[in-house]
Amino acid sequence: MARPDPTELRDLALEVAEPIGQRLRLIGRDRALLQETKSSATDLVTEVDRAVEAELVQGLLAARADDGVLGEEGAARPTRSGVVWVIDPIDGTTNFVYGYPGYNISVAAQVDGETVAGVVVDVVHDEVFTAVGGSGATCNGRPIRCNQGNDLATALVATGFGYTAEQRARQARLLTSVLPAVRDIRRGGAAAVDLCWLACGRVDAYYEEGLKPWDLAAGGLVAVEAGATVAEIPGPAGLPALTVAAPPGLFDALRQLVTQADDAGQVP
Repeated sequence: MARPDPTELRDLALEVAEPIGQRLRLIGRDRALLQETKSSATDLVTEVDRAVEAELVQGLLAARADDGVLGEEGAARPTRSGVVWVIDPIDGTTNFVYGYPGYNISVAAQVDGETVAGVVVDVVHDEVFTAVGGSGATCNGRPIRCNQGNDLATALVATGFGYTAEQRARQARLLTSVLPAVRDIRRGGAAAVDLCWLACGRVDAYYEEGLKPWDLAAGGLVAVEAGATVAEIPGPAGLPALTVAAPPGLFDALRQLVTQADDAGQVP
């Protein structure tokens, strides 16, 4: 079977996801009030998350019936074509529920395990980020590049936090090591948007513990194609991996900074 064209996969993801994002902007927070929790009392899911995921899956498979699916809200289907769509229907559900800017629809196409195309629809800001492996990244069709600074002390760094009290306590301890060493910290509440904002220069770098495939796939490709280095660093035994994303001039310094607390036993 011929390897699919990543540009065509990107275009399909865009065709399916962008209109849903436009409708999601109109829905507002009223329907979002019908909500449940998942891994903890702070980990929200709404009926809209599930409806958006179902519509994304339906649209993608209508065009490519042999593809597989991996969705945050439970959509799972093995692939017969080698292509798997990795979907976060609403990345930043808490933001969505509160009407706080920073939630998005994230769709990535993986071929034989490699992410080759990604689309992130930033609903509130009416921005659509796209990337194709080896072909660069765009925001609303315009090419984007990450900042190229190399001084961690003047870097604006984005991060995010998990949902369990134990994970948050660990992340807070890590933050006490990071904050004094950088310009400042930003916490937007949606990993894909954070990565896209790194890609277009709104922040200089990003790190976060415990990202899932749907958090990282599309936004991570956008960041890489905008010139950033993105890597998952294995955590200490039994702990989640730490994702670090930064331009090459900052990457090593940020990686050393966020891992040294673990090495010193400061973040058990």
